[in-house]
Amino acid sequence: MKNNTIHIMLRFNIMPFLMLISFLVSALFTSCVQEDDIPPVSAYVEPPPPEPGENIIEAPVFSEVPVDFETSNPEFESFGELNGDVIITVVENPVSGGINTSGKVVEVKYLAGTQPWAGFFFDLAEKVDFSVNRTIKIKVYSPEVGQNITLKLEDKEDANIKNEKSELTTVANEWEELSFVFSPGDDAKFDRAVLFFNFLGDKDADTTHYFDDIVLVEGDGSGGGPAGEPTVGAPAPILTEADVISIYSDAYAGTSSAATVDMFVTDWSVLASQTEALIGGNNTLVYSELNFAGIITETSPIDASGMEFFHVDVWTSDVSTFKIKFVDFNGTGYNNNTDNIEFEVENAIDPAGEWISLDIPLSDFVGVPFSDINQMVISAVPAGTTVFLDNLYFWKQPAEFNNLPVNFDNSSLTYNWTGFGDPGFGPIPTAIIANPDPSGINITTNVLEIQKPVGSQVWAGASMPVFNPIDFANNGTTLTIKVWSPRAGVPILFKTEDPSSPPDGNGNPSVFAEVIATTTKANQWEELSFDMTSFAGFSTSINYENIIIFPDFGNVGQGETFYFDDIEFASIKFPINLETSSLTYTWSGFGDPGFGPIPTAIISNPDPSGINTSGTVLEVQKPAGSQVWAGAAMPLDAPIDFTYGTTVKIKVWSPRAGVPILFKTEDPSSPPDGNGNPSVFVEVIGTTNTANGWEEVTFDLTSFGSFSTSIEYENVIVFPDFGSTGQGETFYFDDFILTN
Repeated sequence: MKNNTIHIMLRFNIMPFLMLISFLVSALFTSCVQEDDIPPVSAYVEPPPPEPGENIIEAPVFSEVPVDFETSNPEFESFGELNGDVIITVVENPVSGGINTSGKVVEVKYLAGTQPWAGFFFDLAEKVDFSVNRTIKIKVYSPEVGQNITLKLEDKEDANIKNEKSELTTVANEWEELSFVFSPGDDAKFDRAVLFFNFLGDKDADTTHYFDDIVLVEGDGSGGGPAGEPTVGAPAPILTEADVISIYSDAYAGTSSAATVDMFVTDWSVLASQTEALIGGNNTLVYSELNFAGIITETSPIDASGMEFFHVDVWTSDVSTFKIKFVDFNGTGYNNNTDNIEFEVENAIDPAGEWISLDIPLSDFVGVPFSDINQMVISAVPAGTTVFLDNLYFWKQPAEFNNLPVNFDNSSLTYNWTGFGDPGFGPIPTAIIANPDPSGINITTNVLEIQKPVGSQVWAGASMPVFNPIDFANNGTTLTIKVWSPRAGVPILFKTEDPSSPPDGNGNPSVFAEVIATTTKANQWEELSFDMTSFAGFSTSINYENIIIFPDFGNVGQGETFYFDDIEFASIKFPINLETSSLTYTWSGFGDPGFGPIPTAIISNPDPSGINTSGTVLEVQKPAGSQVWAGAAMPLDAPIDFTYGTTVKIKVWSPRAGVPILFKTEDPSSPPDGNGNPSVFVEVIGTTNTANGWEEVTFDLTSFGSFSTSIEYENVIVFPDFGSTGQGETFYFDDFILTN
């Protein structure tokens, strides 16, 4: 208060003085302006030049002129520091020699405790021109061999417009040049560069890297012409051989669906050459400088009249239109082409530089009966360009689709899981095998095996396409997977992708959703839940069609094997573990002293010990005087599937040993009995052996005389201390499973 009073007094007393000063300053300023409107030349002083050896800050341009950091450098901005730091500095070249004798380089220091994905970015003066030159080369100095150096290009106004490429260092403690190959589709999109050194690797200790001389060069980096070859194989087919007639595909080679092809290029074709290349483990047809080429099946003409579509995967860097013609000899042979039936379909190729999957309805080939196909003709616009082809086959809609749920026991489906991320960036072993541990919650016949060999990438895993988009809108947004892990505490990442979205820098779809769940058990089956809404970019309107599993995500492979089964939408079904937050477990109590409901609730586990350390359990209170038949019931979302066994096991916590627990399940569609309850049911009693601790109580449903696996039981009911009047006790239940 005292200070405020003084300020008010001062403001009041000096006001006339301030007005006088203001008048004098105004007059002086006016006079100066009138006399000195144009200052003399000597008044201008050039800004001082940089100190010798000092760089200026300037956004670079990626071009054929190297960005060499000798006189200027961009403004660097780091991210992912966490408990460490990322320090980027222009320094004198500490190891001048070999391929890099320049004076200055950029030093990148990671201090211990940074995120595995820590890095930095800098803006460019203009968008990168990939119309002719498509390879960015960077000189790198790394302390270790095999470190992941990732270059990511972005639009600085929209980070969703991006592409990233990764290369591994091949030498330690010396300079080498790494090449990052982009495509024509990347032209004029990116004006920000992001760099990651030892991307996703351990950052537990201080490390130092250097880089220099960023240059944009021609084609694939060797100066030998425009980039024009895929680095990954075409997508693997998912149809069974029964629904396919294959002209060319490793997936169907040697099967009954493989057609006999006389030749993949005729003598009347116009092109430079036709060869076969191994790309991403797939044999691939290569048509160089293609104008048009004929494929002949005259020895055994193809009858595709029972098929509905023709599929082909096309990769080209410079073809805008790809044409396909089929020639049906109409049952009379070539016959001088007098009664042959043919029709050509044009297909736009956009974008170039990535695999395009074409599925063309046979009805588009107007008038062709497809009962006597002897020739197929392919052509390219513009002519004289190179085309890569794979998976040429006719197909029809299968009677059964490879969609969710996926349980690996349907012999009519082909489960095409593809592993990736081994120590050499190749595939890790995956297979559908006999269940190695048919016990607990999973006694089904077949499961998915994923091996993660020693040294596998932190992102190693396996993927499979599904036939139709996953219907999250109508089936819920949480998925469950049964998992068998050799250790508890292992992070399992589930990812799903929209395969039609533009590829990211690694060639993967850029639209996806991914969620991590962690195993809680070792060497036994458990069910993990993945709430897809926890991923910010998830939407039920997106057509997710690829499913991917990453065992022990974020960690280098330790030579372990994981098993997976029953990938399906979460629902109220066996097993019931009460842990899926997106589900509502509607248990209803009944049988209190006044014939009303007894208290039931899903609560936090009051005794997370022994065999049950899970988070939530079912609490059933049986107040004093409650009916001898008091209990709690819950409906299931579907009838019980006894494929998993006919014995129910429930974890029970009872205040006393020797307490009878009745388990009952009902067919709610059966006629009501005298009390209004379903008349078709099965009920079995088990008895507790432990007081004030968790135990597993077993209920063999086959011990009930009228039990049948053909009956659709959908209600589950538990009766604590069945047959005795309530004594004011509380019971807990968890992990209802079906087994044998």
